[in-house]
Amino acid sequence: MATIVEDFAPTAIKNASVQFKESDGTVQPGTKFGCVGSMEGETTLKELIKRCEGVEVGKKIKPEKIDLTISGHIPIAVVRNFFGINTDNLKPGIYKYSTQSKAKEFIFTADVIDEFEDVVKLIAFPKAVSAIGFKFAVENGADEVAEMEVEITAYPDENGNLYYEALVAELTDTTVADTWHTQFNYALVEAVPTP
Repeated sequence: MATIVEDFAPTAIKNASVQFKESDGTVQPGTKFGCVGSMEGETTLKELIKRCEGVEVGKKIKPEKIDLTISGHIPIAVVRNFFGINTDNLKPGIYKYSTQSKAKEFIFTADVIDEFEDVVKLIAFPKAVSAIGFKFAVENGADEVAEMEVEITAYPDENGNLYYEALVAELTDTTVADTWHTQFNYALVEAVPTP
């Protein structure tokens, strides 16, 4: 039987991964996103307001999307896929970022770690896209290599879900944790009815 985790204090984010989606819908196996320095997110909500005689008498709030800001050291191949930097019609070894560049949709996963309790939370954003254009910073004489900051927008997947999480200690199916970062999809997390 799985353990029930009652307290979680996030202290680190590690093992970030991306699974890029090709234009034909094929999902590439997960690859390391890089060394994440920080990540923060905020949900955009849609409000539906009910009024009676001009006075607000009720409100329903529904999440629409999650905007994430991630800073870290990101591998070149991930940056190129993230922004649509490509070699189309160029000599080998030459890449371009152009007005025709199309960023790929992707699945973003990571481990959020509670170092006090030694607990790992798996997180996943199943339908994410770059929310900004290519930007970078280089500083001569800097004492530290600059982290790249990217902004991601996470939209609902085909099941209406923006985000998934699982505390590893609570999992009864070990294949979930084993394939979370390489082959995340809804079938991995969907409950299978028992006959």
